[in-house]
This record gives sequence, C-alpha cells and structure tokens, in this order.
Amino acid sequence: MFPTKEQLRREWTEFRRVGRLIAMAVAALAVVALGLLHAFGNHASCGGPCPAEPTGPDGSLVNDQFSFLHRDMGTDGSITVRMTSMTGTITYPPPDHDRIVRGLVPWAKAGIIIKDGVRQGSSYAALMATGRHGVRMQYDYRHDIAGSGRGVTGGAPRWLRLTRSGDTVTGHESADGTKWTKVATVRLPGLPETVQVGLFAASPGDLTLRRTGLGGATEQVRWTQAGGTFDNITLQGAAAGEWSDDAVGERNRTDWEKYHLASGAVEKKGTITVTGTGDIGPAGAEDGARPVERALSGLALALLIVLVVAVRFAATRHRAGPADGTPVTRPRLAAKAIVVAAVTFATTVLALGIVIPAAVTILKNNGIPVIGVSAFTGTRIVVGTAGALALAAVLALALGSLLRRAWPAILVAVLTIAVPYVVTSVPLLADGLSQWLLRVTPAAGFAVQQTLVEYPQAVAHYAPSAGYFPLPWWAGIAVLCGYAAVLLGLALNRLPQSDERAGQPVDQR
Repeated sequence: MFPTKEQLRREWTEFRRVGRLIAMAVAALAVVALGLLHAFGNHASCGGPCPAEPTGPDGSLVNDQFSFLHRDMGTDGSITVRMTSMTGTITYPPPDHDRIVRGLVPWAKAGIIIKDGVRQGSSYAALMATGRHGVRMQYDYRHDIAGSGRGVTGGAPRWLRLTRSGDTVTGHESADGTKWTKVATVRLPGLPETVQVGLFAASPGDLTLRRTGLGGATEQVRWTQAGGTFDNITLQGAAAGEWSDDAVGERNRTDWEKYHLASGAVEKKGTITVTGTGDIGPAGAEDGARPVERALSGLALALLIVLVVAVRFAATRHRAGPADGTPVTRPRLAAKAIVVAAVTFATTVLALGIVIPAAVTILKNNGIPVIGVSAFTGTRIVVGTAGALALAAVLALALGSLLRRAWPAILVAVLTIAVPYVVTSVPLLADGLSQWLLRVTPAAGFAVQQTLVEYPQAVAHYAPSAGYFPLPWWAGIAVLCGYAAVLLGLALNRLPQSDERAGQPVDQR
C-alpha cells in the first residue's frame, strides 16, 4: 500500500512532463495575476487623501458614528436615566421605494454610554434599547450581551443605569426605577481616569435583499435615523456644568437632516431627545472594507486547472494498461496521490504567499480599507487554501482512477468541486441552496479561506455570495478530507497490491 522512494521518484519523473508543468505554472500565475488585477482595479474616491478608517482597541476596523450628549466623569460614578420613547425614520423602503416612513430598524439603538473620549474607535460600554432586540449591553464593538426583550414605548418606559468603578462598568435595567436587574459587568482595560458619560443614539442602514438570478439576492441599504427621549437623568461622579452635544464621526450631511430633522440633542420641558444615525460595532465587507480572501479571485481558475491535471495524471496511465510493463498498483496510485498533492500544495502556497500581501498593500495604497487578520489566520488562509487545492487534486486523481477515462472524471470533478465553489460565490442561487451546497459537497473545504465573522449585532447579509461560508473552516476541511479519503480508498481497493498480482482479479469483498 505504501509507496517506496523509488516509486515516488518514478511518479515525480512522470509528472514532470512539459504540458503538466506549464499547466501548474498557469494555475499559479492565474492566482497571482487575477488577484493583483482585482487589487489594482479598486480605488477609493475621497476628493483628496482618504481619512483613516477607525479601529477599535484591538486594532480591528469598526463602525463608530453616533450622536453623543456627554460630560466628564472620573474613575467612579454612574448615570441613571428613564427612557420614555424611541422613534425613527426609514427612507424609501421596499416594495415601492416611493416614500419615507416612520419606524425603527431592528438594530437602531439609543441609551447611555461611557466612552474614552469622542474619538472614533475608543473604548466604550453602552446600555441601550434597540428597535427589535430589547435591551442590550454592548462594549468595545465586538461584544453584545442581551438584557430583557422588552422595547421602549410611551406606556412602558425603561430605566437604564451604568456604573463605573475603575476599568469595570456594570449595566442595570429596571421597569420602575426601584427594582433593578443586572445586565452585565464588563472590563475595559486601559480606561483613563476621565471618561465621557452621557446619552447617545445611532441607527444603521436599512438592509433589504433584491432577488436576482435563480433565487439569489443582492443587498440594498438605505439611510435611517433613530431618536430616544430621556428624563429623570441622575449623574454621580460627573463634572458639573453644561452638556456637550457632539458627534462621534459625521452627521447632518443628508438632505433629511438639513431640511427636516437634524441629528443631535434637544432639551424641552425637562426631557432630552437625542437623535442620531450610524452604528457602533464591528465593520465588515458590507461597510466597504475588503476581507483578505478577496485577493483570491483567481482561485477558481486555478482549481479547474488542477482538477484537469490530476484526472489526466491518473486516467492516462490506466489507458496505457499493463502492456508497457508498469501496471497501476495500489502503491503506485498512492505515489501518484502524494506527488500530485505535493506539487499542487507547493505551487499554491507560493502563489498565495505572493498575491495576498501584495494585494493587501495595493488596496491600502488605493485607499481601500482591508479587514486585518492575526498571524495565525493569515497562515491558515495560505496553508489551508493550498491544502484544500491539494485535497481537491487527490479527489480528482481518485475519480480518474475509478472511472478510467479522463473526460467523464473531469466532468464529475468539476461538477462536484469547482461548480459549487463558483456558483455560491455570486448572487445566483438562493441563500439556502448555496449554504446546502457548501455543507455537503467537497467545495465545503474552501471555507478555510474565510476571515469574515458573523456578529449577531451587526447588520449584514450573512450568505455565501457575500463571503460567509456556512461551516467553520475546520469543518469544511473535514468534509473535503472525507470525500478525498473515501474515493481514494475505493480507487486503491480496485487495484492489485503489487505488480505480480496485476493480472489477477482483485477481491472486492
């Protein structure tokens, strides 16, 4: 079963035909050239140098835009408010897109917040009411903790309280201002002695889907605005004096804000209404940032070439038959699998190691923000994607050995690996069907390239066409490994153990 060094050397010598080497070189060049072409073709238009995208305390790209009415607070203190109402505006929603309506998007938010200044990306903890997700406590952009599921209406206000003790912030909520329920206690490392505390409001875009193709969907996002009304405001440990009405990020640039209702704070008859737009949370591809894997636009073409090369490497020898004196045996097919996997892996690692850092640098120089990844994730993308292509090559080799003819085997390999990978990457099929294909076909293995993270509190279209695989990377690789192992095992079982038994029937039991 296990090939010898001589068999490996023989198969490597056979693989080194000019046509195969050229094909593998073309596959590598496709990855590099198409990835760089994608990077060079993306430019930001800012009317000058583009401002740096805000990054959170951990260095990741974030959304940080809202209206903020605030005061200074020291190392120990609290803010308590009663939120009496929450209203909003949604511009031109479907189906007719012909009017502006009153309403709140699900993740519209208004409430109280403690923040390290008013600069974008600074550390914070906020307790809020939302459009449809009840009371939430969120902090440092990535973290979301659910409170009660009750919303805020005129007949059912909510009391909110944030308490600071050093770098620890605790959130409580209450229906009557007497009996309080803790939502969460969070730690904000490095919080300075003086922070900003106050009222805020934000409202992300209204995301809806437009049907395309055979049931696919593309995203449509419209501007929205939200406002919260507060009274019974009590501060402890905060500086005396007037409130400061500021914006974190930009505001009041739309016609609606200019001519109808400007975002900001209004005090009237003992109540304060804060109105705002934007969002506080993690940034993703839907916000204009590019994930690293967008540099892999040439991977589909490389995959197609690798599948053809692997199938022909197996099927050609089977067509030659034992008349040439070197029949295909189990050790020999195992040697072929090792050779084709090693060549595919080495070629792809080289191509990915070139294109990913180069494309990221080009995009950043063109003013396009790129979602940062850790060293481990970057290594996983390069090594894991190369491994996925190598496994796909082994699977194709096994199909070539099982079917004994190149074109039927190529057709099966393309339909089960390449086609699901390609058609799910564009808004052609319904999201459910795309997710199903990427769970049960060998194309699931390409989840190893994904860096996008699904955040329940972030508005996004979490579908394969938007870059979200349904399986985690390790599970996707496991699916591909399973297919490759089963098919290679079947192919090996059909072959004789050694050259001496090549002319004897193989026991298929």
